[in-house]
Amino acid sequence: MFSYFKSNKFLLALSFSLTLLFSCGGGGSDEDDPYIPPVIPPVDTTVITPTNLSLNITIVGADANNPNGDGSGTIHCIASATDAVKYSFRFGTGTEIESTTGNAENTYKQKGTNNYTVYVYAYSKTGHSISTSKNITIYVEGMTFDKLVFSDEFDVAGSPDNTKWNYDIGTGQGGWGNNESQYYTNRTDNVKIENGLLKITAKKESYLGSEYTSTRMKTQGKFSFTYGKVEVRAKLPSGRGTWPAIWMLGNSITTAGWPACGEVDIMEYVGYEPNVVHSAIHTTSSSGNTINHHSYNLETAEEEFHLYSIEWTSTEIKFFVDETLHYTYKPSVYNNQTWPFTENQFLILNLAIGGNWGGVQGIDDSIFPQQFIIDYVRVYQ
Repeated sequence: MFSYFKSNKFLLALSFSLTLLFSCGGGGSDEDDPYIPPVIPPVDTTVITPTNLSLNITIVGADANNPNGDGSGTIHCIASATDAVKYSFRFGTGTEIESTTGNAENTYKQKGTNNYTVYVYAYSKTGHSISTSKNITIYVEGMTFDKLVFSDEFDVAGSPDNTKWNYDIGTGQGGWGNNESQYYTNRTDNVKIENGLLKITAKKESYLGSEYTSTRMKTQGKFSFTYGKVEVRAKLPSGRGTWPAIWMLGNSITTAGWPACGEVDIMEYVGYEPNVVHSAIHTTSSSGNTINHHSYNLETAEEEFHLYSIEWTSTEIKFFVDETLHYTYKPSVYNNQTWPFTENQFLILNLAIGGNWGGVQGIDDSIFPQQFIIDYVRVYQ
């Protein structure tokens, strides 16, 4: 009885479903219920390719004397093309810059003079592109000096730090080769630190056969270096007969001698010519009255402190006063005669009296004592 009832329920349900199906489908027409296909937009097969692509490259600092730039390594690029919406610049170093304006800047880091190919790709709104390129030769400054490797701030009163400085004592052969008149000592009468300043004092006094005393201090045997930046902040003495200097000599002075060792005069001053400071290079190709020399007018050299500095790289030595570049030594030919500056040099601070240059117009005895005052000495590599 249970099975029969289930079978009849199934037949009743099937009959009802068929009735619905035929009643919904019958009596209709296409006009009453039309089929509307989906709207498919037409495919735009237009290809836009940029044309008239140009690339202009400016090397920063390039001029007749420095055709490969000022050493910063920076270039400015301007690209333009018809129908371009963006540009991609590739600089030959793996660096890529995208730009919608067509302007881009890149700074090369590889030191020295190097050749690169700069590419630019111009893209249209459909993604199609064209490209062009230019070859450049650019100079990047050989070294940047930001690590302090030597300094003396002269903050501890008394005698200079003997771990950093020693002295030339006496009159030297022929007045240190310049017919100078002083006797150099390391006495506190002639050199001491007070109030955060190093003071080298030249005095008019009879001392061991000389009529003047002063000091010549140096880092020879304690500190020397190859390539770097030297900064010395100082105030200069005045009066006819004074000859202060901030300078360097090569370590090979004891073997090769002078001028083969190379000499770098960061700053020299002769009191009979007030307010003019000098910088010079001495080598076997030009020494003594060297042609490698430049003067700089400095109205307050005796009254105020000024910063005297150099930057020494593998190819040139630049001389600055208060961070103003006033002379660059960069020989056209590099050899032992013109460029002995591949080995260590040490620093020298001294105040000479008289001599072949400082004493050209004699010595005014009424000016003494005179002081060469140094605030600090710093060397960076």
